[in-house]
Amino acid sequence: QVQLVESGGGLAQPGGSLRLSCAASGFTFSSYAMSWARQAPGKGLEWVSGIYSDGSDTYYADSVKGRFTISRDNAKNTVYLQMNSLKPEDTALYYCRKGRGAFPFEALYEYDYWGQGTQVTVSS
Repeated sequence: QVQLVESGGGLAQPGGSLRLSCAASGFTFSSYAMSWARQAPGKGLEWVSGIYSDGSDTYYADSVKGRFTISRDNAKNTVYLQMNSLKPEDTALYYCRKGRGAFPFEALYEYDYWGQGTQVTVSS
C-alpha cells in the first residue's frame, strides 16, 4: 500500500525558510520520480518541482526557481523541499506526489499517488 506523508509545513515570515519532508512507503522509492505541487486558496493546482528517480536531475517552476531546492534520500525513502526567501504568494497546501515513471513530468496524470498535504503560510 503506497503511502506518502508530508511534514514540515507551518507559518513563516516573508524572507524566511521552511523545509518540507515527504516520507514514502509501499513501493520501490528509488525507481520513481517524485514531485511537489501546491494549491493556494481559490486557485488551481500548481506544479512546483520534480526530481528524477535517482536524484540526478531536478526541475522547478519559474515561480520558485532560485528559492526552492528539491532533493531526495533514496536510502530513507524521503523527498525534501527546502524553501528559502519565502513570499506571501507561496502560501498554499503543498502536496508530495509519486510519479508513474522515473522522469518528473509536470502533467497531473503523470502522478498516481499523492500525500494528504502540508500547509505553508507565509505572513508577517
